[in-house]
Amino acid sequence: MFSLTYEFRLQPTKQQVETFQDWLEINRKVYNYALAERKDWYKSRSCQVNACSLRSEYIIPADTPRPTFVSQCKSLTAAKEQYPELKRVQSQVLQQTLKRLETGFVSMWERNFGFPRFKKVGQLRSFVFPQLGKEPLKPGYIKLPVIGWVKFRQSRDIPTDATVKQVRIVKRASGWYTMLTLQWNVSVPQTMPYGEALGVDVGLMSFIATSSGLCVQRPKFFVDLQGQLKLLQQRVSRKKLGSSNWRKAQRKVARLHERIANIRKDFHWKVAHQLCDQAKTIFVEYLNLVGLSRGMLGKHCLDAGWGQFFQILEQCCFKRGVYFQKVDSKKTSQICPNCNTETGKKELSERVHVCENCGYTTDRDVAAAQVVLQRGCAAVGQTVKMLAEGKFIGIPKMQESHGF
Repeated sequence: MFSLTYEFRLQPTKQQVETFQDWLEINRKVYNYALAERKDWYKSRSCQVNACSLRSEYIIPADTPRPTFVSQCKSLTAAKEQYPELKRVQSQVLQQTLKRLETGFVSMWERNFGFPRFKKVGQLRSFVFPQLGKEPLKPGYIKLPVIGWVKFRQSRDIPTDATVKQVRIVKRASGWYTMLTLQWNVSVPQTMPYGEALGVDVGLMSFIATSSGLCVQRPKFFVDLQGQLKLLQQRVSRKKLGSSNWRKAQRKVARLHERIANIRKDFHWKVAHQLCDQAKTIFVEYLNLVGLSRGMLGKHCLDAGWGQFFQILEQCCFKRGVYFQKVDSKKTSQICPNCNTETGKKELSERVHVCENCGYTTDRDVAAAQVVLQRGCAAVGQTVKMLAEGKFIGIPKMQESHGF
């Protein structure tokens, strides 16, 4: 199976907007109630055997089973008799909200994420229709269960041979959007290393530096608009909390944040296509992005958005048939790409790589990109010359290069 997501801007009527707002609020309450039920169950099991809390203690019978997605879906069906407003929302939409909470707990257990938090008013900004009826699309319109036909701005053609698996309605500062998940019953073969290979190193001085010598300067998306953002946030703080002017000022802050995110994402896509134009095999570093974001330069690392760039580059490579792989990032700036001699740790102010062993001199980031290229070629068991000639033997199970 092969899936793609198409995003379009909705143009709903005033009544449809009110329905969207109402559904988001009901989904938020269901999410918070289900989270409170799970949290109370966990806290009732955390009481010490020989002591109780001085403030309060959760007393739940010992034979009460742990709340799960299945049990909470059953409870949701019974709750509709007690709370009639739940019937206004399509049943599968509420179930997807409970599934979203279940995904949060699974990520906490398996991926070391934080404990799921309660959603304040306005924090839940999307809901999902997992199934649609027959022929849900026509030019410029989409048919949503219960709501009916909703107009959207069809900025590109939608493939007619695909099946619409689900629809997500998203609220943003600039309006309402829909994300259509299309699915094809085909299997796409994995791209193999071939053609010109390229190593990519990311940094703060140069956003990317490639093994071929290309250096792209890093635009300061957030820093350049930080002064304007500070001014708007000051205006929010001077308004009366909850007033109409306070909400208008908040919307201006949200629009600016969205503008920064859109500028950053547009830049990432342009750079990704530029790299795919230059090579058919791309290697990048496998970085600890969480650790970098907590360092001294965390603000600038988050502003660069390396994690989003790597995701976009991988998507772009997949769509254009370019092989993409991450390699080990240890000591990429401490090794000479010409003689593989370890030159030692460099200060951040040292922007030129000079090897005392062989005399090789180049830009520091370009040298690191060349080391990334060598490690990538070693990981796939090839050399740069073999990739350029189209020769390929096979990818080893352990995609790590040795000797570094």
